Amino acid sequence: MKEEIINYVKTYVNGRKKSQKKIVKKRIKRVKEENGPETRNLEDMEQYLHYIGGGAGALALTGVAAASAFYLASRPAPQKPLFPLDEQCTLLPGPELIRISKFFKDAKEGQFVSYLYSDTRTLYEGFRRGAKEANNGPCLGWRESYNKPYQWLNYNEALLRAKNFGAGLIQMGLQPGTETFIGIYAQNCPEWILTEQALYCYSMVLVPLYDTLGPDACAFIIKQTSINVVVCDDDQKCNFLLDKGPRCMQKLIVVKDVRAATKQRAKNRGVEIIKFSDVEVQGSKRHHPETPPKPSDLCTICYTSGTTGNPKGVMLTHENVMASVCAVIMQLGDHKPVSSDVMISFLPLAHMLERCCENAMYLVGAAVGFYSGDIRRLSDDMKALRPTVTPAVPRLLNRIYDKVQNEIGRSCIKKMLYNMAMSAKENEIKRGIIRNNSFWDMLVFRKVQEGMGGRLRFMLVGSAPLAENVLTFIRCALGCLVVEGYGQTECCAPISLTVQGDYVPGHVGPPVACCCVKLVDVPEMEYWAKNNQGEVCVKGTNVFKGYYKDQENTDETIDENGWHHTGDIGMWQNNGTLKIIDRKKHIFKLSQGEYIVPEKIENCYIRSQYVQQVFVHGESLKSCIVAIVVPDVDVIKCWAQENGIPGTLSVLCNHPEVKQLILDDMLAWGREGALKSFEQVKDIYLHPDPFSVQNGLLTPTMKSKRPQIKSYFTPQIEDMYKKLS
Repeated sequence: MKEEIINYVKTYVNGRKKSQKKIVKKRIKRVKEENGPETRNLEDMEQYLHYIGGGAGALALTGVAAASAFYLASRPAPQKPLFPLDEQCTLLPGPELIRISKFFKDAKEGQFVSYLYSDTRTLYEGFRRGAKEANNGPCLGWRESYNKPYQWLNYNEALLRAKNFGAGLIQMGLQPGTETFIGIYAQNCPEWILTEQALYCYSMVLVPLYDTLGPDACAFIIKQTSINVVVCDDDQKCNFLLDKGPRCMQKLIVVKDVRAATKQRAKNRGVEIIKFSDVEVQGSKRHHPETPPKPSDLCTICYTSGTTGNPKGVMLTHENVMASVCAVIMQLGDHKPVSSDVMISFLPLAHMLERCCENAMYLVGAAVGFYSGDIRRLSDDMKALRPTVTPAVPRLLNRIYDKVQNEIGRSCIKKMLYNMAMSAKENEIKRGIIRNNSFWDMLVFRKVQEGMGGRLRFMLVGSAPLAENVLTFIRCALGCLVVEGYGQTECCAPISLTVQGDYVPGHVGPPVACCCVKLVDVPEMEYWAKNNQGEVCVKGTNVFKGYYKDQENTDETIDENGWHHTGDIGMWQNNGTLKIIDRKKHIFKLSQGEYIVPEKIENCYIRSQYVQQVFVHGESLKSCIVAIVVPDVDVIKCWAQENGIPGTLSVLCNHPEVKQLILDDMLAWGREGALKSFEQVKDIYLHPDPFSVQNGLLTPTMKSKRPQIKSYFTPQIEDMYKKLS
């Protein structure tokens, strides 16, 4: 019956000739005869045939009738929330107003989740448990090109190769133990995980590097951690490291072949280049007994890109990571990962969100397939892999949403069907029904679902805030559980996470079971804990041990009672969920997860002779930044006179040549100041009147009143973002 109904509606969409209407009437009659009383709502369809005449109203009624008929036939069962959604966390007695998870009863006594299985407390033990759960099933997947299928390493083979690689490192002269740090600079691939697990075999510590750090920051990390060996995947990254690599870097282990010129360049610098496979072969020839780590041992130093100065190395133990993984698994309830799941890996493994997601998969014996390296062709990889689980970031989901909006905007019929589908699916979600096989899925959302492989049952969104309308769209379109989390590298990714059954967007859920959360007063911003607003502070088994060789920043971040101060301003909702509403310092995060320090960028741009004042602005739901610029009146008028452009400053501010002149010079100063691409503004608005104390845009000490400037120029900011989208 399902196919008949779908074909019926498609007939109306694609053609409305009389001959086709007769065929449809006969088809409805046959469907009634075959399905009996289940199709009683189809009688309405037959009546509508007399009124169609090509109008959209008739099509809408037909669609509603068809959807109703199929819904009654399939009758999906709603999923019950794991607990009452009007009280999603527990408030402990006491003046600090501490909140804990409902998923772990011992949290009331100040204890937090560290593990789920008593024999699995480290990432070393977690991978081996997964091998048993999977019964040596597929573990790490990749493909050589876009026209080839995925191929797989099974768990036992992955364990053997990791052991051999680790033994090969020992054979090279490295010492087992947490004092040995190994760098890795590579895109997501099986060798990344093999390297990670190899180090765990001998209690060594992994230090990831990544592109957005820049060469100076990478050199700083290698020098600070005294790294002798870095694993990298290709010729380009080898040369990147050779550009400014400190003297302590003695060996580069490469996954792919590199050019002879690169080998010679490395030799000239006293750096040896070794093939990854050769290290494995050397390790397989010699037996070096494994020295597994303890839960309290350091497993990684994950450097945050930072906002000013050098990056900070977040020290995380095996217990930190395992606690985060297990707490999230607990909170997922019926949707937790199982051994039959397949996850696609495309978010950077250098960040803890992806690391935790993958370690959760390995813990339960599930499979992880790696994307081919081009994010623009991620859909091709998803169609080939057909994942059931994926982490995601707002930037990706925003693109999917925008693509769908552009497509439906071209057709009134498509837009009408889309609106009907969204309404129907949203109503189902509100009743606890999550599915991807409804009438509307088949008719409207199938293309979106197939673009992500067609099998997704669970998605975790993190890294940056996601717009409420986009989150609702994704939940409706994909027909799978979509949860949104909040966290930081210092908390090993998760702090809070939305729960099954909570369909209301605009918050990041209750605390996870590995930590407790409280809000503390921020008097200078008029946020008060008694009003359920304040800086988010976290304590638990997921909180990091400090910044590597940086006691000053450690003491600023972790107080004497062990509370990690995140710098984010949160607000408790009435139902016990957390909403992030502000940032304590003038720092914000773009939709792709990059932090922006506006004052740093403004200090670069103010050096331009054409700029008198500048205000840099960005938003967590946008992927770029913009600026309000007050031009230097004397310089601009002089330039305009020399170039034969008449007018007052107000007129010149609206002149495209003047705008381009100032923007180009600002970007040049940005490059001079080593701003990264995401730190450069993409558009500017020229304003003739300076910010002042009198107009309320400067403090008496001549500092920018950022909230007031943002509010004053909201129309101009919105217009710039509208043009950039």
